[in-house]
Amino acid sequence: MNFQLSPELKTLQQQVRQFVNKDLLPLEIEVELADGRLDPAVRARLQGRARELGLNGFALPKAMGGQGYNWLEQVVVSEEIGQVTNGLGFVIPDPAIAFTVATPEQVERYVRPACEGKRQDCYAITEAGAGSDPSQMETTAVRDGDAWVLNGEKWHVTFGDLADFAIVQAATDPAVGDGNTLFFVDLDSPGVEVLEHPRYMHHLIAGHLKIALRNVRVPQANVLGEVGQGLSLSKEWFRRERVMIAARCVGAAERLIREASDFAQQRVQFGQPISEYQAIQFMLADSLTEVWAARLMTYAAAQAADEAKTDEEVKLVHAKASMAKLYASEMVGRVADRAVQIFGGRGYMRENVAERYYREVRVERIWEGTSEIQRIIIAYSLYKRGVAAHLE
Repeated sequence: MNFQLSPELKTLQQQVRQFVNKDLLPLEIEVELADGRLDPAVRARLQGRARELGLNGFALPKAMGGQGYNWLEQVVVSEEIGQVTNGLGFVIPDPAIAFTVATPEQVERYVRPACEGKRQDCYAITEAGAGSDPSQMETTAVRDGDAWVLNGEKWHVTFGDLADFAIVQAATDPAVGDGNTLFFVDLDSPGVEVLEHPRYMHHLIAGHLKIALRNVRVPQANVLGEVGQGLSLSKEWFRRERVMIAARCVGAAERLIREASDFAQQRVQFGQPISEYQAIQFMLADSLTEVWAARLMTYAAAQAADEAKTDEEVKLVHAKASMAKLYASEMVGRVADRAVQIFGGRGYMRENVAERYYREVRVERIWEGTSEIQRIIIAYSLYKRGVAAHLE
């Protein structure tokens, strides 16, 4: 394994870092005090800047309007945008990786406009009774001539307040494929209803809606991939998202350590900077050690994904993605907790980076698969493949 970044990748890293530092960081407090709301004109300007830098659709092929970045390149981008709070990095259009199986007509209607920031997608999978266990999914899609009729309710639909179309996972004929299918659903379709716009602990620039589908008719042309391919496509999406979450956690931890270290060296108590006290040194040392480990794991998972050629190698990547997400998401929680402690009372102020991250990073252990689900995936892979296969 060689994690020395190429000159080209270092250039990309610096471009994203400058975008974060110049365009996004100055907006953190404003967005925080506005409970995550970002002025539409500002959002449009930031998306335009992201397109100028070649960051939009970075996971999708160039033929679809994306950038065609490999996994390691995507990790480098995600690590940098993880260093800004309030989810401001989400202004970069990053359509779902599942779009790679879209038809040419779907590419022109949905995928390319999403990459260009002209349309916004959201992923509607989770339900009140179906979170970690998709077998409990109650949303159904029933074939009716040249169309499908969708019924059900979806929770935690991230970007649901900004999106104009969704990828909806619904139960179809259990005898066909994996029994689930993905559909492009225009959110202005008759029968689509916003049930609630809940407020969450974090203040991200995207909401998480509850949406109802009541006899929503979707044409056959809106099936993403094959009928009965929904679970496998979502699994591929989760695999990629888990690695990018790990990368964002690494970026968040880097920022927290830097800010806490700088503060500790300036804050004087009892006649000396608090950085001279072992209690502070140990918290910073543990944090730095853990973020290094998380970064190596995340880069290794990305490299494994880039090099995977066989189904067995992809299955190993799935386990490694779970290991990276599990460790990085729990690591950043510990780092955020220590940072609040180092900042003391300041660490409880909303204007403080530690306070914001303390709230924001908690969800990393939940969405795209809880820590407990990651442990189950890792354990089963261990039973099937042994220890050595996961350490290569």
